[in-house]
Amino acid sequence: MVDTNPTSPGHVLGVLRAAGPLTRQELQERVGVSRATMVERLDVLRRAGLLRRVGHRESSGGRRAELLAVNDTGHTALVADLGQSHATLAVVDLRGTVFARAGHELSPHDSPQETLSRLVETGKSLITDSGKAETLCAVGLSVPGQIDHDEGVTAAPWSMREWDGVRLRDPFKEAFDVPVLLENDANALAMAEYYAMGRPEATMVGVKVGTGIGAGVVIAGRPHRGETGAAGEIGHMRIEGGDRRCVCGRRGCVAAEASGRALVRMLRSKGVRSVNDVVRWVEEGRAEAVDAVSAAGRLVGTVLATVVTIVNPRYVRLGGAIGVLPPFVEALRRTVEANAHTSALRKLDIAASQLGDRGVLVGMSGLVADEMLSPARVDAQGFR
Repeated sequence: MVDTNPTSPGHVLGVLRAAGPLTRQELQERVGVSRATMVERLDVLRRAGLLRRVGHRESSGGRRAELLAVNDTGHTALVADLGQSHATLAVVDLRGTVFARAGHELSPHDSPQETLSRLVETGKSLITDSGKAETLCAVGLSVPGQIDHDEGVTAAPWSMREWDGVRLRDPFKEAFDVPVLLENDANALAMAEYYAMGRPEATMVGVKVGTGIGAGVVIAGRPHRGETGAAGEIGHMRIEGGDRRCVCGRRGCVAAEASGRALVRMLRSKGVRSVNDVVRWVEEGRAEAVDAVSAAGRLVGTVLATVVTIVNPRYVRLGGAIGVLPPFVEALRRTVEANAHTSALRKLDIAASQLGDRGVLVGMSGLVADEMLSPARVDAQGFR
Protein backbone atom coordinates (compact mmCIF):
# COMPACT_ATOMS: atom_id res chain seq x y z
CA MET A 1 0.00 0.00 0.00
CA VAL A 2 1.33 3.46 -0.93
CA ASP A 3 2.41 5.59 2.02
CA THR A 4 0.10 8.62 2.17
CA ASN A 5 2.04 10.12 5.08
CA PRO A 6 2.48 13.84 4.30
CA THR A 7 6.03 13.64 5.65
CA SER A 8 7.09 10.65 3.51
CA PRO A 9 10.08 10.93 1.14
CA GLY A 10 7.74 11.34 -1.83
CA HIS A 11 5.93 14.23 -0.19
CA VAL A 12 9.20 15.85 0.84
CA LEU A 13 10.23 15.71 -2.82
CA GLY A 14 6.85 17.20 -3.78
CA VAL A 15 7.44 20.17 -1.51
CA LEU A 16 10.89 20.64 -2.98
CA ARG A 17 9.50 20.48 -6.53
CA ALA A 18 6.89 23.10 -5.72
CA ALA A 19 8.98 25.51 -3.67
CA GLY A 20 12.64 24.69 -4.23
CA PRO A 21 15.51 25.23 -4.20
CA LEU A 22 15.43 25.18 -0.40
CA THR A 23 17.89 24.69 2.41
CA ARG A 24 17.50 21.69 4.70
CA GLN A 25 16.20 23.97 7.43
CA GLU A 26 13.65 25.62 5.13
CA LEU A 27 12.50 22.24 3.86
CA GLN A 28 12.24 20.88 7.40
CA GLU A 29 10.07 23.82 8.45
CA ARG A 30 7.77 23.48 5.43
CA VAL A 31 7.26 19.75 5.91
CA GLY A 32 7.00 19.97 9.69
CA VAL A 33 9.33 17.20 10.84
CA SER A 34 12.26 16.85 13.19
CA ARG A 35 15.84 17.32 12.04
CA ALA A 36 16.51 13.58 12.37
CA THR A 37 13.46 12.68 10.28
CA MET A 38 14.44 15.16 7.58
CA VAL A 39 17.96 13.71 7.44
CA GLU A 40 16.43 10.25 6.97
CA ARG A 41 14.04 11.41 4.23
CA LEU A 42 16.78 13.23 2.35
CA ASP A 43 19.03 10.19 2.58
CA VAL A 44 16.30 8.06 0.91
CA LEU A 45 15.89 10.61 -1.87
CA ARG A 46 19.63 11.00 -2.37
CA ARG A 47 20.14 7.24 -2.70
CA ALA A 48 17.36 7.19 -5.30
CA GLY A 49 19.20 9.88 -7.27
CA LEU A 50 16.42 12.41 -6.82
CA LEU A 51 18.32 15.25 -5.14
CA ARG A 52 20.97 17.65 -6.36
CA ARG A 53 22.91 20.50 -4.79
CA VAL A 54 22.48 23.83 -6.55
CA GLY A 55 24.54 26.28 -4.52
CA HIS A 56 24.22 28.07 -1.21
CA ARG A 57 21.84 30.52 0.42
CA GLU A 58 23.50 33.87 1.12
CA SER A 59 24.05 34.36 4.83
CA SER A 60 24.34 37.49 6.95
CA GLY A 61 26.91 35.72 9.08
CA GLY A 62 28.28 32.27 9.71
CA ARG A 63 28.27 29.28 7.42
CA ARG A 64 26.21 29.48 4.23
CA ALA A 65 23.40 26.92 4.01
CA GLU A 66 23.43 24.46 1.11
CA LEU A 67 20.52 24.66 -1.35
CA LEU A 68 18.78 21.48 -2.49
CA ALA A 69 16.64 20.92 -5.60
CA VAL A 70 14.95 18.00 -7.31
CA ASN A 71 17.26 16.12 -9.65
CA ASP A 72 15.17 16.38 -12.80
CA THR A 73 18.26 16.03 -15.00
CA GLY A 74 19.49 12.63 -13.83
CA HIS A 75 16.70 10.54 -15.36
CA THR A 76 15.61 10.42 -18.98
CA ALA A 77 12.51 9.50 -20.97
CA LEU A 78 11.64 8.60 -24.54
CA VAL A 79 8.76 10.80 -25.70
CA ALA A 80 6.91 10.50 -28.99
CA ASP A 81 4.33 12.55 -30.88
CA LEU A 82 2.34 10.27 -33.19
CA GLY A 83 0.26 12.18 -35.73
CA GLN A 84 -1.79 11.25 -38.76
CA SER A 85 1.05 11.69 -41.24
CA HIS A 86 4.16 12.26 -39.16
CA ALA A 87 5.78 11.04 -35.94
CA THR A 88 8.53 12.67 -33.88
CA LEU A 89 10.53 10.98 -31.12
CA ALA A 90 12.99 12.49 -28.66
CA VAL A 91 15.12 11.47 -25.71
CA VAL A 92 14.71 14.06 -22.95
CA ASP A 93 15.45 14.54 -19.28
CA LEU A 94 12.67 15.33 -16.82
CA ARG A 95 13.30 19.03 -17.30
CA GLY A 96 12.58 18.71 -21.03
CA THR A 97 16.14 19.04 -22.33
CA VAL A 98 16.34 17.23 -25.69
CA PHE A 99 19.37 14.95 -26.17
CA ALA A 100 18.36 13.30 -29.43
CA ARG A 101 15.45 13.64 -31.83
CA ALA A 102 14.18 12.00 -35.02
CA GLY A 103 11.15 12.36 -37.28
CA HIS A 104 9.27 9.91 -39.49
CA GLU A 105 6.89 10.49 -42.34
CA LEU A 106 4.13 7.91 -41.91
CA SER A 107 2.74 5.96 -44.83
CA PRO A 108 -1.04 5.37 -44.92
CA HIS A 109 -0.23 1.90 -46.24
CA ASP A 110 1.62 0.84 -43.07
CA SER A 111 -0.36 -1.05 -40.45
CA PRO A 112 -0.37 0.24 -36.84
CA GLN A 113 1.86 -2.68 -35.87
CA GLU A 114 4.40 -1.78 -38.57
CA THR A 115 4.37 1.88 -37.52
CA LEU A 116 4.79 1.08 -33.83
CA SER A 117 7.61 -1.32 -34.62
CA ARG A 118 9.43 1.44 -36.54
CA LEU A 119 8.94 3.87 -33.67
CA VAL A 120 10.29 1.36 -31.16
CA GLU A 121 13.38 0.71 -33.29
CA THR A 122 13.94 4.45 -33.75
CA GLY A 123 13.57 4.93 -30.00
CA LYS A 124 16.17 2.25 -29.32
CA SER A 125 18.61 3.93 -31.68
CA LEU A 126 18.05 7.37 -30.15
CA ILE A 127 18.58 6.06 -26.63
CA THR A 128 21.74 4.19 -27.60
CA ASP A 129 23.18 7.09 -29.61
CA SER A 130 22.50 9.56 -26.79
CA GLY A 131 24.07 7.26 -24.19
CA LYS A 132 20.99 7.43 -21.97
CA ALA A 133 20.03 3.75 -21.73
CA GLU A 134 21.02 3.50 -18.06
CA THR A 135 18.91 6.50 -17.01
CA LEU A 136 15.73 5.73 -18.99
CA CYS A 137 12.79 5.80 -16.59
CA ALA A 138 9.65 6.06 -18.78
CA VAL A 139 8.14 6.36 -22.23
CA GLY A 140 5.54 9.02 -23.04
CA LEU A 141 3.42 8.68 -26.19
CA SER A 142 1.05 11.32 -27.55
CA VAL A 143 -1.64 10.26 -30.03
CA PRO A 144 -4.69 11.85 -31.69
CA GLY A 145 -8.12 10.83 -30.48
CA GLN A 146 -9.50 9.44 -27.26
CA ILE A 147 -7.52 7.07 -25.06
CA ASP A 148 -8.59 4.29 -22.71
CA HIS A 149 -5.89 4.81 -20.09
CA ASP A 150 -6.78 1.67 -18.18
CA GLU A 151 -6.39 -0.62 -21.20
CA GLY A 152 -3.71 1.39 -22.97
CA VAL A 153 -5.62 1.57 -26.25
CA THR A 154 -6.88 4.43 -28.38
CA ALA A 155 -10.19 5.30 -29.94
CA ALA A 156 -8.38 6.90 -32.86
CA PRO A 157 -9.63 9.76 -35.06
CA TRP A 158 -12.02 8.81 -37.83
CA SER A 159 -9.26 9.46 -40.34
CA MET A 160 -7.16 6.75 -38.62
CA ARG A 161 -9.80 4.07 -38.26
CA GLU A 162 -7.27 1.23 -38.42
CA TRP A 163 -5.78 2.50 -35.13
CA ASP A 164 -8.99 2.01 -33.17
CA GLY A 165 -8.39 -0.37 -30.28
CA VAL A 166 -4.67 -0.81 -30.96
CA ARG A 167 -2.68 -1.65 -27.82
CA LEU A 168 -0.17 1.18 -27.66
CA ARG A 169 1.64 0.46 -24.42
CA ASP A 170 2.61 -3.15 -25.09
CA PRO A 171 5.35 -2.69 -27.76
CA PHE A 172 7.12 0.01 -25.75
CA LYS A 173 6.73 -1.82 -22.43
CA GLU A 174 8.17 -4.97 -23.98
CA ALA A 175 11.06 -3.12 -25.60
CA PHE A 176 12.09 -0.84 -22.73
CA ASP A 177 10.61 -2.35 -19.54
CA VAL A 178 9.64 1.04 -18.08
CA PRO A 179 6.26 2.69 -17.40
CA VAL A 180 4.51 3.90 -20.57
CA LEU A 181 2.31 7.01 -20.36
CA LEU A 182 -0.29 7.85 -23.01
CA GLU A 183 -1.94 11.21 -23.70
CA ASN A 184 -4.11 12.87 -26.31
CA ASP A 185 -2.06 15.25 -28.46
CA ALA A 186 -4.20 18.32 -27.76
CA ASN A 187 -3.96 17.65 -24.02
CA ALA A 188 -0.19 17.33 -24.37
CA LEU A 189 -0.05 20.66 -26.20
CA ALA A 190 -2.17 22.38 -23.54
CA MET A 191 0.06 20.95 -20.79
CA ALA A 192 3.16 22.13 -22.66
CA GLU A 193 1.87 25.70 -22.57
CA TYR A 194 1.06 25.30 -18.88
CA TYR A 195 4.61 24.13 -18.13
CA ALA A 196 6.20 26.79 -20.34
CA MET A 197 4.31 29.50 -18.45
CA GLY A 198 5.68 28.30 -15.12
CA ARG A 199 2.65 26.27 -13.98
CA PRO A 200 0.28 29.20 -13.36
CA GLU A 201 -2.60 28.74 -10.92
CA ALA A 202 -5.09 29.22 -13.72
CA THR A 203 -7.25 27.24 -16.12
CA MET A 204 -5.92 26.92 -19.65
CA VAL A 205 -7.38 25.77 -22.96
CA GLY A 206 -5.06 24.67 -25.75
CA VAL A 207 -6.43 24.38 -29.29
CA LYS A 208 -4.51 22.42 -31.92
CA VAL A 209 -5.43 23.03 -35.55
CA GLY A 210 -3.35 21.00 -37.96
CA THR A 211 -4.63 18.24 -40.20
CA GLY A 212 -7.54 17.98 -37.74
CA ILE A 213 -8.86 20.04 -34.82
CA GLY A 214 -8.73 19.24 -31.13
CA ALA A 215 -8.54 20.98 -27.78
CA GLY A 216 -7.14 20.26 -24.35
CA VAL A 217 -8.22 21.71 -21.01
CA VAL A 218 -5.85 22.10 -18.05
CA ILE A 219 -7.51 22.45 -14.65
CA ALA A 220 -5.52 22.54 -11.39
CA GLY A 221 -2.39 21.51 -13.25
CA ARG A 222 -3.84 18.35 -14.80
CA PRO A 223 -5.44 17.57 -18.17
CA HIS A 224 -9.22 17.33 -17.94
CA ARG A 225 -10.11 14.26 -19.97
CA GLY A 226 -13.83 13.93 -19.23
CA GLU A 227 -15.83 10.86 -18.30
CA THR A 228 -15.03 8.93 -21.49
CA GLY A 229 -11.90 10.76 -22.63
CA ALA A 230 -13.85 12.93 -25.07
CA ALA A 231 -13.22 16.32 -23.42
CA GLY A 232 -11.89 18.81 -25.97
CA GLU A 233 -13.27 17.18 -29.14
CA ILE A 234 -14.31 20.56 -30.51
CA GLY A 235 -13.55 19.56 -34.09
CA HIS A 236 -16.72 17.49 -34.15
CA MET A 237 -19.04 20.11 -32.72
CA ARG A 238 -21.59 21.02 -35.36
CA ILE A 239 -21.89 24.57 -36.65
CA GLU A 240 -25.06 26.26 -37.83
CA GLY A 241 -25.41 26.22 -41.59
CA GLY A 242 -22.66 23.65 -42.11
CA ASP A 243 -23.57 20.71 -44.31
CA ARG A 244 -20.26 19.36 -45.53
CA ARG A 245 -19.63 15.72 -44.65
CA CYS A 246 -16.94 15.20 -42.03
CA VAL A 247 -14.53 12.26 -41.79
CA CYS A 248 -16.56 11.13 -38.77
CA GLY A 249 -19.53 10.51 -41.05
CA ARG A 250 -21.72 13.35 -39.82
CA ARG A 251 -22.37 16.65 -41.54
CA GLY A 252 -21.67 20.15 -40.29
CA CYS A 253 -18.67 19.50 -38.02
CA VAL A 254 -16.30 22.43 -37.69
CA ALA A 255 -13.42 20.16 -38.76
CA ALA A 256 -15.13 19.62 -42.12
CA GLU A 257 -14.85 23.36 -42.82
CA ALA A 258 -11.86 24.66 -40.85
CA SER A 259 -9.23 21.94 -40.38
CA GLY A 260 -6.01 21.72 -42.35
CA ARG A 261 -7.55 18.86 -44.31
CA ALA A 262 -10.54 21.05 -45.19
CA LEU A 263 -8.31 23.94 -46.27
CA VAL A 264 -6.30 21.68 -48.57
CA ARG A 265 -9.55 20.51 -50.17
CA MET A 266 -10.79 24.09 -50.63
CA LEU A 267 -7.55 25.25 -52.23
CA ARG A 268 -6.79 22.14 -54.24
CA SER A 269 -8.01 23.69 -57.50
CA LYS A 270 -5.45 26.48 -56.96
CA GLY A 271 -2.59 24.01 -56.64
CA VAL A 272 -2.46 23.26 -52.90
CA ARG A 273 -1.64 19.65 -52.09
CA SER A 274 -0.78 19.64 -48.38
CA VAL A 275 -1.10 21.55 -45.12
CA ASN A 276 2.49 22.70 -45.62
CA ASP A 277 1.38 24.30 -48.90
CA VAL A 278 -1.36 26.19 -47.06
CA VAL A 279 1.16 27.48 -44.51
CA ARG A 280 3.59 28.53 -47.23
CA TRP A 281 0.90 30.33 -49.21
CA VAL A 282 -0.21 32.29 -46.14
CA GLU A 283 3.40 33.23 -45.36
CA GLU A 284 3.75 34.44 -48.96
CA GLY A 285 0.61 36.56 -48.54
CA ARG A 286 -1.44 34.84 -51.24
CA ALA A 287 -4.94 36.26 -50.86
CA GLU A 288 -6.88 33.05 -51.48
CA ALA A 289 -4.99 31.22 -48.71
CA VAL A 290 -5.16 34.15 -46.26
CA ASP A 291 -8.92 34.46 -46.81
CA ALA A 292 -9.51 30.73 -46.36
CA VAL A 293 -7.43 30.58 -43.17
CA SER A 294 -9.19 33.67 -41.78
CA ALA A 295 -12.57 32.06 -42.45
CA ALA A 296 -11.35 28.93 -40.65
CA GLY A 297 -10.33 31.06 -37.67
CA ARG A 298 -13.80 32.57 -37.50
CA LEU A 299 -15.45 29.13 -37.54
CA VAL A 300 -13.20 27.71 -34.82
CA GLY A 301 -13.66 30.95 -32.87
CA THR A 302 -17.44 30.48 -32.96
CA VAL A 303 -17.08 27.09 -31.29
CA LEU A 304 -14.36 28.27 -28.93
CA ALA A 305 -16.55 31.14 -27.71
CA THR A 306 -18.90 28.55 -26.25
CA VAL A 307 -15.99 26.70 -24.63
CA VAL A 308 -14.66 29.95 -23.16
CA THR A 309 -18.06 30.83 -21.74
CA ILE A 310 -18.49 27.40 -20.13
CA VAL A 311 -14.92 26.79 -18.90
CA ASN A 312 -13.95 30.44 -18.23
CA PRO A 313 -10.18 29.91 -18.72
CA ARG A 314 -7.49 32.48 -18.02
CA TYR A 315 -5.44 31.47 -21.05
CA VAL A 316 -6.16 30.13 -24.53
CA ARG A 317 -3.13 29.00 -26.53
CA LEU A 318 -3.32 28.06 -30.22
CA GLY A 319 -1.03 25.48 -31.78
CA GLY A 320 -0.70 23.27 -34.83
CA ALA A 321 0.47 24.25 -38.31
CA ILE A 322 -2.75 26.19 -39.05
CA GLY A 323 -3.54 27.35 -35.52
CA VAL A 324 -0.49 29.58 -35.18
CA LEU A 325 -0.91 31.43 -38.49
CA PRO A 326 -1.53 35.16 -37.81
CA PRO A 327 -4.71 35.45 -39.96
CA PHE A 328 -6.19 32.46 -38.15
CA VAL A 329 -5.27 33.78 -34.70
CA GLU A 330 -6.62 37.27 -35.33
CA ALA A 331 -9.90 36.05 -36.84
CA LEU A 332 -10.41 33.60 -34.00
CA ARG A 333 -9.67 36.22 -31.34
CA ARG A 334 -12.15 38.71 -32.81
CA THR A 335 -14.84 36.04 -33.04
CA VAL A 336 -14.38 34.87 -29.46
CA GLU A 337 -14.46 38.45 -28.20
CA ALA A 338 -17.67 39.09 -30.14
CA ASN A 339 -19.49 35.96 -29.00
CA ALA A 340 -18.30 34.76 -25.57
CA HIS A 341 -19.93 35.99 -22.38
CA THR A 342 -18.54 39.35 -21.26
CA SER A 343 -17.53 38.07 -17.83
CA ALA A 344 -15.57 35.18 -19.39
CA LEU A 345 -13.60 37.68 -21.49
CA ARG A 346 -12.54 39.88 -18.58
CA LYS A 347 -9.16 38.22 -17.94
CA LEU A 348 -8.91 36.09 -21.05
CA ASP A 349 -5.52 35.93 -22.81
CA ILE A 350 -5.57 34.42 -26.33
CA ALA A 351 -2.27 33.91 -28.16
CA ALA A 352 -0.43 31.59 -30.52
CA SER A 353 1.91 29.04 -29.00
CA GLN A 354 5.58 29.96 -29.15
CA LEU A 355 6.77 26.35 -28.75
CA GLY A 356 6.67 25.48 -32.45
CA ASP A 357 6.92 21.80 -33.29
CA ARG A 358 8.36 21.11 -29.81
CA GLY A 359 5.00 21.68 -28.13
CA VAL A 360 3.70 18.14 -27.78
CA LEU A 361 7.16 16.82 -26.84
CA VAL A 362 7.45 19.48 -24.11
CA GLY A 363 4.03 18.49 -22.83
CA MET A 364 4.86 14.79 -22.74
CA SER A 365 8.17 15.50 -20.99
CA GLY A 366 6.34 17.41 -18.27
CA LEU A 367 3.66 14.76 -17.89
CA VAL A 368 6.33 12.07 -17.52
CA ALA A 369 8.09 14.19 -14.88
CA ASP A 370 4.84 14.76 -12.97
CA GLU A 371 4.16 11.02 -12.94
CA MET A 372 7.65 9.74 -12.19
CA LEU A 373 8.34 12.35 -9.50
CA SER A 374 4.90 12.12 -7.90
CA PRO A 375 4.79 11.33 -4.16
CA ALA A 376 2.85 8.12 -4.81
CA ARG A 377 5.37 6.85 -7.37
CA VAL A 378 8.40 7.72 -5.26
CA ASP A 379 6.94 6.18 -2.10
CA ALA A 380 5.71 3.07 -3.89
CA GLN A 381 8.94 2.04 -5.54
CA GLY A 382 11.63 4.56 -4.83
CA PHE A 383 11.87 5.40 -8.53
CA ARG A 384 14.12 3.49 -10.92
